[in-house]
Amino acid sequence: MIVKDQLNRPLTFSETPKRVISLVPSQTELLVDLGLIDSLVGVTKFCVHPSNLRESKVIVGGTKTVHLDKIVSLHPDLIICNKEENTKEIVAACEKIAPVWISDIKDIASNNEMILLLGDIFDAKVNAKNLVSQINKAQIQFNVDIVGRPAKSVAYLIWKNPYMAVSKNTFIDYLLGVNGFKNILHFKEGRYPIIELTDLETADVILLSSEPYPFKDKDALEIKNALGKPLHLVDGEYFSWYGSRLLKAFSYFTNLSID
Repeated sequence: MIVKDQLNRPLTFSETPKRVISLVPSQTELLVDLGLIDSLVGVTKFCVHPSNLRESKVIVGGTKTVHLDKIVSLHPDLIICNKEENTKEIVAACEKIAPVWISDIKDIASNNEMILLLGDIFDAKVNAKNLVSQINKAQIQFNVDIVGRPAKSVAYLIWKNPYMAVSKNTFIDYLLGVNGFKNILHFKEGRYPIIELTDLETADVILLSSEPYPFKDKDALEIKNALGKPLHLVDGEYFSWYGSRLLKAFSYFTNLSID
C-alpha cells in the first residue's frame, strides 16, 4: 500500500500499521475517536484527551522534544507528526526509526482531508467518512445559528512575558474568521508575533487563550486596567485543536458570547 501525507510525501506499507506513535495531541484524540486506541502505543505528555489515555500508553516526550530511545523501544509501524507542532529535526530523527506521516492543517477542508487520509491508512474509512459528515453538518448548523451575530474586531493572545498573538496563516486565525471575527493583527509579520499592549487599541474585544499560556482572570484584569478594553477568556483547544475536536468546537463557538 502506497499512501501520501499532507506534504505529498509517499509512504509504503505492506500491511495496515498496528503500532502507532502520535506526537500531536489533537491527532491522538482523532485516532481514538476513529476507534484506533488499541493501535496507539506511544503519545506525548500533552495528549490529555481522553483523560486516562496516558495511563495505558508510553509517554515519549512532548511535541518539541522527544525521547528517541523510548520511540525505538516501542517498535512503531508509523509515527504521526504535524508540520507546525513538530520540528524538522524531530521528523528527521523519527524517520530513521519508522515511516513518518505529516499533517498540514490550514482550514476545515485540510482537516477533513486529514481525517479521510488517516481513515484510509488504518482501514477505518467508514468511521472517518462519518466523522467528516458530522463535522460538515455541525458547521452548516453553526452558520445558521450565528446569523445576525454582530461582527467584532478581536486580538487573540497566546502568551505573556512577552505578549504574543495570532497572525495570518494559522489555524486559529482561520477559525476566528469562521466565527465572523476580524483579527486586527492579521497583518503582523510572523504567525505568532510578539506584540505590545498598544497594538491592541483597535480591538473591540481581546481574547485570552487557555493555551499554550494559561491566561487567568488576573491576567485579564491586568490588561483591562491597562487598556480599558473588554476581555474574554477562551478555551484554546477549541480554537487550535483540529481533527475530531472540530465537532465539539462548533457547539462551543455557537455559545461563545464576547460582548
